[in-house]
Amino acid sequence: MSKINDLQIKFLRILQRLGHQQDNLLAAKVLYRVQLATLIQSGEADPKVLKNMHDKARAQAAQEEAAGVPELDFSFKVLVLGRTGVGKSATINSIFDQTKVVTNAFQPATDSIREVTGTVGGMKITFVDTPGLCPSSTANMRRNRKILLSVKKYIRKSPPDIVLFFERLDLINVNYSDFPLLKLLSEVFGNAIWFNTILVMTHASCSLPEGPNGYPVVYESYVGQCANLIQSYIHLAVSDSKIENPVLLVENHSQCRKNLLGEKVLPNGQVWKSHFLLLCVCMKVLSDANKFLEFRDSIALGPPNAKRQPSLPHLLSSLLRHRPSPSTGGADYEMDDSILSDTEEEDEYDQLPPIKILSRSQFEKLTKSQKKDYLDELDYRETLYMKKQLREELRRQRELREDKLLRKENSDYNDSSDNQETSSEPFLLPDMAVPPSFDSDCPLHRYRGLVTGEQLIVRPVLDPHGWDHDVGFDGINLETSIETKSNVHALVTGQMSKEKNDFSIHSECSAVYNSTSGPSYTLGLDVQSAGKDLMYTVHSNTRLNNLKHNIAECGLSLTRFGDKCYTGAKIEDTMHIGRRVKLVVNAGRLGAAEQVAYGGSFEATVRGRDYPVRTDSISLSMTVLSFDKETVLSGGLQSEFRLSRDTKVMINGNLNSRKMGQLSLKTSSSEHMEIALIALVSIIRGLFRRKITENIGTGSLESG
Repeated sequence: MSKINDLQIKFLRILQRLGHQQDNLLAAKVLYRVQLATLIQSGEADPKVLKNMHDKARAQAAQEEAAGVPELDFSFKVLVLGRTGVGKSATINSIFDQTKVVTNAFQPATDSIREVTGTVGGMKITFVDTPGLCPSSTANMRRNRKILLSVKKYIRKSPPDIVLFFERLDLINVNYSDFPLLKLLSEVFGNAIWFNTILVMTHASCSLPEGPNGYPVVYESYVGQCANLIQSYIHLAVSDSKIENPVLLVENHSQCRKNLLGEKVLPNGQVWKSHFLLLCVCMKVLSDANKFLEFRDSIALGPPNAKRQPSLPHLLSSLLRHRPSPSTGGADYEMDDSILSDTEEEDEYDQLPPIKILSRSQFEKLTKSQKKDYLDELDYRETLYMKKQLREELRRQRELREDKLLRKENSDYNDSSDNQETSSEPFLLPDMAVPPSFDSDCPLHRYRGLVTGEQLIVRPVLDPHGWDHDVGFDGINLETSIETKSNVHALVTGQMSKEKNDFSIHSECSAVYNSTSGPSYTLGLDVQSAGKDLMYTVHSNTRLNNLKHNIAECGLSLTRFGDKCYTGAKIEDTMHIGRRVKLVVNAGRLGAAEQVAYGGSFEATVRGRDYPVRTDSISLSMTVLSFDKETVLSGGLQSEFRLSRDTKVMINGNLNSRKMGQLSLKTSSSEHMEIALIALVSIIRGLFRRKITENIGTGSLESG
């Protein structure tokens, strides 16, 4: 930690000497990454500690730089690579403002590896100048490999901190292709060489090519295209697109434009020497920080040959989640008995007096209070009617089960006749909860499906974050429930999603054996996509229903991903207090021999008085997770309620002991369309800020 603190102080002193402010974007990123890595390594999660560390280091750096004590002890070594004639030696001379290396514009001037050392701004800089490489060709590959192998042998005892790869900006065009040379660099030095590599483009004050309109192209656009072209070849060479190398523009010509201080200035107004020193110092500081904090081994480039390991906390949460029992109807009514307990009394809906349905013109003649009373009465009748339908459906299913058991006892059970009696006419699925959009007044008709006697349900997969429903459905969901015997049921669900570059599947298969008076047993298989691999999970549960309002459950699981297996176990207890309150407590363990995760949760749910026909509810949860010698405690709140007949609000929030959390508020309404103005205002503000930023950037460029 003391080494990291000294490194920050040196970095802040160098910024003052180079004339860069601490709020410089590049410098601020380096300071933030170093301090954040320090907090991660130390296990500290308080952001105030980050600010205090920065304030102390800044004050000490200002004090030491003003006093000049102690002397700045900072040095770095730079390896120079590139084709012959691109200006490697000339750039070294420009950095030191003196002729350290002999240059020649007509033939290669460097024929051997040599070190050039000097001091700039109190920093000791050592350049390892290398012979120029030949253009990529079959004849030159052997010579280039020989040069690179000799360079690798030379730097083996003292590796460089920074690597400069040179190219000429004026020679990069559409036909540029130096992929064989970049691939050779990766083969000889390894892919890790690109972590500390800066792309240097010399002749940065060259004349720009003409665009389609006959005028020279914009300087920044041309430089960006050239840099992207070289970067794309580097990505191909290392088979990885994560690496992004900084770009440095250099102009060594004596006629280059200079500012009042005599520093060479590029066409974009940048003092390239100062920017070069800043880039090198930043990369040196980050490299030393990774070395001190032992982060270097955790970074690797190249194709993802090694399979990713799954997250044990994620697997544990999947094990602990509640799984509904398969049933003949494909649904899990946990409160059948409590719902049917009200059927002994007469349905309130049948006792209601008749009501006259008004036409639109009649409705418009009512006063505001009369309209409200009329709509409230319709909503009340709709709720009672939905309750009546649900009770009738549950009563019918209970009678079918009792009839099957009775016929089985009398040895008159016949599968074919039973299938004929239980078969029903096809019916429509309930309308999907599609949020309001701008595509049509009633878009639901496009997403309806039929349930036939085969018990196969096919529905689209809704993207809840999509604005346009024409492209918001990006998958298909299949679900079927099968009754193989009177007490054995099977449930199969599958979902397939297709994106532009990704195809994923998720399948759950389970079978349950229900005994008449004892426990029920469940065995299942889950298949899920994880990148380009598949993860398989076999799970089994035993559920005890001995008590009327209490369900106890225990389960085991075996997950296989790649060549590793993870075993898990859980216990769960569910208690119903009346029809509206539900309590769930569970605990579990999952892991392999070397890593184990433990967790548990408690959840209390209070449902609305119209449950289950209305989904109004509020849930409070508490979760504890222990993994890798760290324990995280989190709490959550989830609520869904109706503000009015056509306005629904959903609130979801959570907060953990790391002081991290999330708050989500979703509103769906067909009455108050002014809510949509929030999104319109946000879009206008974003466009306005972007325009201001572009104007400021253009003004700065013109003034430069």
